[in-house]
Amino acid sequence: MRGLSRTALTEVEERFNTAAVSADLGALAEELFAVADLLDREHGLRRGLSDPSRPAEQKESVVRSLLQGKVGDAALEITVAAVRAKWSRAGDLPDALERIGVMSAAAEAESDRRLDDVEDELFRFGRILAANPELRRALADLAVPAERKRDLLATLLAGKAAPSTIRLVTQVVVHPRGRSLESALEEFGWIVARARERLVGVVRSAVPLTQQQKQRLAAWLRATYGRDVHLNVEVDPKVLGGFSVRVGDDYIDTTIAGRIEEVRRRLAG
Repeated sequence: MRGLSRTALTEVEERFNTAAVSADLGALAEELFAVADLLDREHGLRRGLSDPSRPAEQKESVVRSLLQGKVGDAALEITVAAVRAKWSRAGDLPDALERIGVMSAAAEAESDRRLDDVEDELFRFGRILAANPELRRALADLAVPAERKRDLLATLLAGKAAPSTIRLVTQVVVHPRGRSLESALEEFGWIVARARERLVGVVRSAVPLTQQQKQRLAAWLRATYGRDVHLNVEVDPKVLGGFSVRVGDDYIDTTIAGRIEEVRRRLAG
């Protein structure tokens, strides 16, 4: 988000930080997702509530009359803060509410001491989709009813993933909002990591890293970036040896395959 929307998002996040103190965080996440989905469906409503030329009091009145009694107090106040803010584009309003919903799910996981589990499970679910094209097609098919997708996810994840993970994966699958499943999972993973101001490093290695190797790599990355880096480790025999790490736009390649490719480029040049 840029310009007005960046400032607006900061304001809504501050309202969330206040409202979340006494809220049921899981329910809050679900309600914010529902409001974001409503605004995605109702184009006229979205345009009206995000129109910076309309008085904030008028937009607040519309939201209160529409949502009062249908969502909890925390979700209502966060939505009111969102519509009172000024956005650069109409689509940024539901984007922001979904983002706050993800933050609420992350806060739920943090309170349950399962934030690390959620980060790992989102990453692993993305890898499962990549390895199972038929499952991916079934979950991405817009013709498949939402309830069938929910049932399939419940079968796959119930008892195997944190409640917060199930909430987030369900939102991605049932309401992709124009994104691929993989990109939405990655986006949610970054928001979850931000719950503790951590970066995410995707590690590719020919063999699984030992716990000691993970700790040494995490310590080195912490010293490099000045904050914790959560490691998602992907075993890939094609790297031959060594490992690579991607943190945001930074890429560190110590693999044998990477060195071979570098030699080939030099020879070709």
